[in-house]
Amino acid sequence: MSTIHNPILTGFNPDPSICRAGEDYYIAVSTFEWFPGVGIYHSKDLNNWHLISRPLNRLSQLNMKGNPDSGGVWAPALSYHDGQFWLIYSDVKVVNGQWKDSHNYLVTCDTIDGEWSEPTHLNSSGFDPSLFHDDDGKKYLVNMVWDNRVGNHDFYGIVLQEYCHNEQRLIGTPEIIFKGTDVKLTEAPHLYKINGYYHLLTAEGGTKYEHQATIARSINLRGPYEVHPDNPLITTWPYPRNPLQKAGHASIVKTHTDEWFLVHLTGRPLPQEDKALLDPRGYCPLGRETAIQRMDWKNDWPYIVGGNQPSLEISGPSIKETKWAKDYPDQDNFDSHTLNHHFQSLRIPLDEEIISLKDNPGHLRIYGKESLTSQFTQAYVARRWQSFNFYAETKVDFRPETFQQAAGLVNYYNTQNWTAFQVTWDEEKGRILDLTTCDNFTFDQPLTDKIVIPDELDYVYLRVTVETNTYHYSYSFDGETWNQVPFTLHSYKLSDDYIEGGGFFTGAFVGMQCQDTSGRSVPADFDYFIYKEEDK
Repeated sequence: MSTIHNPILTGFNPDPSICRAGEDYYIAVSTFEWFPGVGIYHSKDLNNWHLISRPLNRLSQLNMKGNPDSGGVWAPALSYHDGQFWLIYSDVKVVNGQWKDSHNYLVTCDTIDGEWSEPTHLNSSGFDPSLFHDDDGKKYLVNMVWDNRVGNHDFYGIVLQEYCHNEQRLIGTPEIIFKGTDVKLTEAPHLYKINGYYHLLTAEGGTKYEHQATIARSINLRGPYEVHPDNPLITTWPYPRNPLQKAGHASIVKTHTDEWFLVHLTGRPLPQEDKALLDPRGYCPLGRETAIQRMDWKNDWPYIVGGNQPSLEISGPSIKETKWAKDYPDQDNFDSHTLNHHFQSLRIPLDEEIISLKDNPGHLRIYGKESLTSQFTQAYVARRWQSFNFYAETKVDFRPETFQQAAGLVNYYNTQNWTAFQVTWDEEKGRILDLTTCDNFTFDQPLTDKIVIPDELDYVYLRVTVETNTYHYSYSFDGETWNQVPFTLHSYKLSDDYIEGGGFFTGAFVGMQCQDTSGRSVPADFDYFIYKEEDK
């Protein structure tokens, strides 16, 4: 029996949906506006996980062009039944306002890392759908229903409707089976049939520090549902000193060794250095992550071992430990014809008009497109921050001819919050390095002395070093001598918690970007990309 250290999926891996296929375990997580959609992780022991698939990798499955920040894929639900995998997901087109406009789809695949089917549209009544496979062979969709009426609570309740796979559509009448508790904001429903009871697991309280998971049960599928006598099942709202905050949005699995576990969303706040500046519980630039807890049963009710708050360490299942080779290199030299699964783009796939691994072999060529504030066609290849301490580095050859062209290293939360250290052009000095910041849509270029790039140089080396609460950019003209940019940037500004108005759900990313707002699509060639975590 191993010891599992939480979180098990670090950095922007929210809304975990776990399922078992034989002796293999899989977790699907939300990706919001990042493409390809959904991340699926694989484990043999619930302790060691590797990213095995990004199933929504075609525009016919997921077209998010124009989607708002934190729109797109919310709360996928993964299940294994009838010898195949079933994946339910939402594509949310409106985030803030009276409506959500969320469309719910189903795709299937015989193998977890194969080519997933074209999507079947199910409904658009709300978000966070999941599919329940009952003992009699029938299947049911559950999701929360959004109420757009002025004066009503937005979260109307959990709806259930039968799904006919032969006809590939919902049939029968949708029925509200659960209205939630007084906590409200009832969402993320998952149904389980255990010991003769239908157990309905939901998330409540929003997805910030008040978050929690509620469970209710009924003898009948359609209810009425009785709420757990010691609800909530898990939360950190009463426990401000727990290092795993925001606990909620969960799913359950029974192992092939007859042990029970719950995976749940969590967030790890930064250490607070300036308490007058930060939220009382801190900010989470790594986004919402995934943790796991052991469960047991009393009187046919589930309980978290150790109480209803999450633990940093738990006892793993009675399964032999299986470790995986690292599924991404510390240094990617772009020698393959495909990007590794950890790289993503914004909203749309990066086709040959945007990126190429062939045009300049051994390089990632990115053709300049729209700005970092665009919700349509950005040319940005990035990966999640997964540690509070790391450095990222790249080597770029870029020849701008106007200030409208820029390429370099970007740390990004959304279109309104990012920083960019880029090669660009100045009328008087020629090719330069410049720093641009976007802070809740307020822009600055704080370097009073632009960094001039010698004419004879092809490549410029760029680096960002993240040290918990702050990060700095550096540059080198020879790859050996590094010069730090004299400007300190703050990690917390790339977090859900910092965003004005709230309602955002992702995490910090770092990567390579090229923009050309002149419309000439001038390319930048990136020779390598390093992402290296550092212990502190």
